[in-house]
Amino acid sequence: MDTLTLLVYLVALVMAAFITICILVYINSEMYPTIKEYESEKQFVDSETEEKFDFPSIRDPPTKSLSVVVPAYDEEARLPVMMDESLEYLEKRAKTDSSFTYEVIIVDDGSKDKTTQVGLGYGKKYGTDKVRILTLAKNRGKGGAVRMGMFRSRGEMLLFADADGATTFSDLDKVEASLKGICADERTISEALAVSCGSRAHLEEESVATRTLFRTVLMYGFHFLVWLFAVRGVRDTQCGFKLLTRRSARILFNSLHVERWAFDVEMLYLAQVLGIPISEVAVEWQEIEGTKMTPVLSWLEMGFDLVIIWLRYTLGAWRIRGDMTAKCHHMYS
Repeated sequence: MDTLTLLVYLVALVMAAFITICILVYINSEMYPTIKEYESEKQFVDSETEEKFDFPSIRDPPTKSLSVVVPAYDEEARLPVMMDESLEYLEKRAKTDSSFTYEVIIVDDGSKDKTTQVGLGYGKKYGTDKVRILTLAKNRGKGGAVRMGMFRSRGEMLLFADADGATTFSDLDKVEASLKGICADERTISEALAVSCGSRAHLEEESVATRTLFRTVLMYGFHFLVWLFAVRGVRDTQCGFKLLTRRSARILFNSLHVERWAFDVEMLYLAQVLGIPISEVAVEWQEIEGTKMTPVLSWLEMGFDLVIIWLRYTLGAWRIRGDMTAKCHHMYS
């Protein structure tokens, strides 16, 4: 067998393998995400009376200026630092601006520690109109936790912020200003379309200097895959500090399939496909000990998720559902 014939056979084999993979991916994909909710996740506990009340829905008209969704998995130790900083900012702003109202929703993503109890302590101190705890029946992943918190928010604007407090919370001023700049011509910000992302891209040069060569190669490799398969024009897709209008959150999280670390990428991919404007704003950020991410494994998982996101949307195996037009599927515990 000559070289040319061998090459033809190899190309044919690769093409056959790729077609087979595409068929298997399509067959085993759920066109629209099934958003499962347990009965216990529909209510929050009043920290003072211990009574249970129903959460509102993102379908309802907004009654707060801002909702802050904090996904938390085993964050008993780190959560207080973040909560103290954010509530100090939010309380100060509410006192100086009578038109500004807020809520913080801590989403306990199936924690094994006392994350919920820590959250309830803040609810008792500030009141459950300002601080509510959504305890998920089982661990969903960061993206799943953020989605469930978003769906129970009351804000015109919805921010999700990491529980470790790595991002300086007062940088919300800059992220919000950018969002409102996009929506300047809109009558009501809640029904405008916009996403404003906190970004650590300006810190990349400094971070490279402290990383091993292997981790640096992985980081740049992940950035390349993001650019190639999903999102272009956003330098830092993974910063856990993103602000959305209410309508944008309804649309994007209603079609979100990925519930692991790469959910940010799918969310921004959907925004770009739908023509939702995205801005990126530099924020102050610091490394906090106790991260739940395993650098090498998590980046490899995210890299795999990126390829799957691109392939499934390209094949039409995943589709965009729209502005909460389909009802959620409920499960009972």
